Amino acid sequence: MYKTPVVKTIECSHITDFDVYLFREGKHCRLYEKFGAHMTEFDGNAGTYFAVWAPNAHEVYVTGDFNLWGNDNKLFRRDDGSGIWEGFIQGVGKGALYKYRVISRDGRIFEKADPFAFRSETPPATASIVWDLDYQWRDEVWLEERGYHNSLNSPISVYECHAGSWKRKKDGSWLSYRELADELPRYLEEMGFTHLELLPITEHPFYGSWGYQTTGYFCPTSRYGTPQDFMYLVDKLHGKGKGLYLDWVPSHFPTDAHGLGYFDGTHLYEYEDWRKRWHPDWRSYVFDYGKGEVRSFLLSSAIFWLDKYHADGLRVDAVASMLYLDYSRREGEWVPNMYGGRENLEAISFLRELNEAVYGHYPDAQMIAEESTAWPMVSRPTYSGGLGFGMKWNMGWMHDTLDYFSKDPVFRKYHHNNITFSIWYAFSENFILPLSHDEVVYGKRSLLFKMPGDEWQKFANLRLLYGYMFSHPGKKLLFMGGEFGQRNEWYHEKGLDWDLKDYPLHAGLSRWIADLNRAYRRERALHDMDYEADGFEWVDFRDYEQSVISYLRRSRSSEVLLAVCNFTPVPREGYRIGVPLGGRWRELLNSDAALYGGSGCGNLGSVEAEGIPFHGRKFSLSLFLPPLGFLLLKPEIHEGLGKQVEKACLDDRRGNGMRRGEVIGGSGVGRAG
Repeated sequence: MYKTPVVKTIECSHITDFDVYLFREGKHCRLYEKFGAHMTEFDGNAGTYFAVWAPNAHEVYVTGDFNLWGNDNKLFRRDDGSGIWEGFIQGVGKGALYKYRVISRDGRIFEKADPFAFRSETPPATASIVWDLDYQWRDEVWLEERGYHNSLNSPISVYECHAGSWKRKKDGSWLSYRELADELPRYLEEMGFTHLELLPITEHPFYGSWGYQTTGYFCPTSRYGTPQDFMYLVDKLHGKGKGLYLDWVPSHFPTDAHGLGYFDGTHLYEYEDWRKRWHPDWRSYVFDYGKGEVRSFLLSSAIFWLDKYHADGLRVDAVASMLYLDYSRREGEWVPNMYGGRENLEAISFLRELNEAVYGHYPDAQMIAEESTAWPMVSRPTYSGGLGFGMKWNMGWMHDTLDYFSKDPVFRKYHHNNITFSIWYAFSENFILPLSHDEVVYGKRSLLFKMPGDEWQKFANLRLLYGYMFSHPGKKLLFMGGEFGQRNEWYHEKGLDWDLKDYPLHAGLSRWIADLNRAYRRERALHDMDYEADGFEWVDFRDYEQSVISYLRRSRSSEVLLAVCNFTPVPREGYRIGVPLGGRWRELLNSDAALYGGSGCGNLGSVEAEGIPFHGRKFSLSLFLPPLGFLLLKPEIHEGLGKQVEKACLDDRRGNGMRRGEVIGGSGVGRAG
């Protein structure tokens, strides 16, 4: 640590006129290579170059442990009107603590962390740290194959995780990035998930915000280790064949004194007008998307995590709050756009440029929107009028499904539409089906305790929910703990209750998730036409009286699967369902199997299709539907019959006119025998 003052600041620049042009135009995607603190040499002397944007400041100093937090090192303002201050300080090296001391035009003093810092002190301390991002990556194979793993036609099953509360040590402290790297990738492999999604690991002062109140847009939180430690975690994930999506928050930022707010004595990063600046839900500031410099800052942050940390995609938080000027605001608390509407035209333009920039630089990455309204074409290309995201969380599916499952099975027949309606819009966007962290906090209860009934029925309901989810069109996302039936709500200051996995029902649920993931990855019919209407066909969605639905999933290579859900605790013997093919149908999955904690009801592993027309199809199965059970069946197709199967499936689809979940003909589902 430095204890004596260093030499005065030397005037120099690493920023070109072209950089300034792109910065002001909102087109610069790699500002992190120019701004912030960069260790370098000048005239043969080692030190650090600093650059910061503060156009309305009177003076800017770099103050730190190397100059006893004094005013010895004043930066130089560029004379091009860009508002950039810069300079080289000899002798300042890796590990030095620093801040910018910004003197406003009216003489006020602001102590600010570096907006482009690569590392920060561990909160509650707030200084930035001079650091490098050197690391020897070993994920070349993953990066070469990432396009397949992130493809919309591939299985994507995401494990959503909060790094600090997945597991805790015996003393209650969290695991470091490297300790997570020793356990988390192996666990994902064991459970069969394809991707990890981390709640924001960007630096944040308030731990209870879970990272959603970001101050360090280029800095992984130091709570769990160094930037290189986080890179090691990413490397280990990729080594196990697991992708990484990062939660990223361009919608708002906190008002903490050391952060972006009121950075140079004016509303620089945030809107000037309070009706656009203040976010009432989170008591935070909203970025001014109309400023080119702010757009460049955010574009660069997005690219940074893909570039320097090899992230495989970003999940963009709270997109709806960016799109609407009146989001969570009452009359008189928002200002219309230039056309008198409620849409934030600047934010819309920014989101389109953001997605174009990310996919332009990293076409094999994924941009995922958490957008909770019916805004059209969120996951459609910008050239066709969309926002340009690759995928979108299906919040409607999540809310309707959880509402349905919370009902006592006796009353589910009156809410049948909640479980079937999603298919009518399932192909309007590239959806991810989320059961996220937001659904297991603040009194909403854990997923297990959302389920009605006694202990056995709660687990049976949850297994049924997961079976329905994994067979429904769309990629999958499950928050940590849901895979083994966490009983308590999630609490960020406590690890998951891993000892629950020692109990049979919890262990069975864990095996069920692992087997669902394996089937989801193995069976192309469950994933390769997720976003095409031809990949799904209703068999019957009208049996509300018995609360049963049945549907087919198809692949491009004409593979077909039958999914059946019985949403009541009543076993149904001889339940007839029309199918497109004769022969034997194998029971791939049964949520009521004893190894999952079920009662063991089923079809003895397979059932023979009979030549009894039903539901407008030539063949039908007489099934035993287990209580609160999910079944997945597949026809046993022998070598050489592929063309016949393809023709039979095509004839079946033509005969039933099945497109986008249209109603099919037939006599309806009843109990046979």
